[in-house]
Amino acid sequence: MRADGRIAFAGISEISDLAAGLTDRDADSAAVAMVRTRQSRLTKPQGSLGRLEDMAAFLAGWQRRAMPRLDTVQALVFAGNHGVCEQGISPYPQSVTAQMVDNFRRGGAAINQLCRIYGADLSVTALDLDRPTADFTQGPALDEAALLAAVNAGVGAVDPGADLVLLGEMGIGNSTVAAGLACALFGGDPADWVGPGTGLDGAGIARKTAVVAAALARHTRCVDTPADPLAILASLGGREQAALFGAVLAARLLSVPVLLDGFICCAAAAVLHALNPQGLDHALAGHCSAEPGHARLLACLDKEPLLDLGMRLGEGTGAAVALGLLRGALACHTGMATFADAGVDEAGVQT
Repeated sequence: MRADGRIAFAGISEISDLAAGLTDRDADSAAVAMVRTRQSRLTKPQGSLGRLEDMAAFLAGWQRRAMPRLDTVQALVFAGNHGVCEQGISPYPQSVTAQMVDNFRRGGAAINQLCRIYGADLSVTALDLDRPTADFTQGPALDEAALLAAVNAGVGAVDPGADLVLLGEMGIGNSTVAAGLACALFGGDPADWVGPGTGLDGAGIARKTAVVAAALARHTRCVDTPADPLAILASLGGREQAALFGAVLAARLLSVPVLLDGFICCAAAAVLHALNPQGLDHALAGHCSAEPGHARLLACLDKEPLLDLGMRLGEGTGAAVALGLLRGALACHTGMATFADAGVDEAGVQT
């Protein structure tokens, strides 16, 4: 733990050890029970707000307070470039990654508008954009030092005082990376996980699928040993995926609830799930992306998305829209009158 309350890891083995012990850092059951008790006394039939009631309990449990709040919401976007783009898996050049980072910083992207309207503080971290990862069809994408540096970039970005963290990404080629990670972690055929990304046609999807298959064949050792998810992340991941993994792990250690974005974000977070099946208990899936592999991945993670709007932009946009639902859930939980406060006959409302 650093002096400012943020976390930093000294080595990869330390990460595995911490992840294994995450079940000792569960949600506060007393806070959840207090939310449920209050919900039963609000002026509505019990359970009538459906998942909004569950969202209030989720926030309370992980914030460890009976009256949760969303005063400080971070939206963290990590950007990276990928050597596998040399295989022609994207219709866009990698220079677009840096151009979009500039757009984020100027306030011109979709995520900027959504953070403004839903009340989140956006932070964008560019990770060595002038130094793409190695082409993972030829060797590991990241060596241990680069992996650790990227993980720590994500870890250090999480504010220990945040009430909620939204996670997103930017990186040309990173839907290919996500497909490789998902296939290595959960099995199946590469075609089960590969989609159009930023708009590939049928031929492009076939080429992308072949590239993922070639990468999995090269990295047979780590794919055949799913007990070492960090080796999979190093072999097939990117810097932004490693940073996303670091951020979601840090949030768990700090008891900060998380909203995950789409396929790429969830594939990175899935590394923590692979290290510990309860590792993502503090995270909600903001939405289900239109990228075909995302619904399959959410099923593997046992996550029911809050929204399904046909979105596939990335940047954290799906999570940002879902923030609006959490704010609605919180407003009802904290602002509604109880039967006693309102002088309403409880029996009459509950029937």
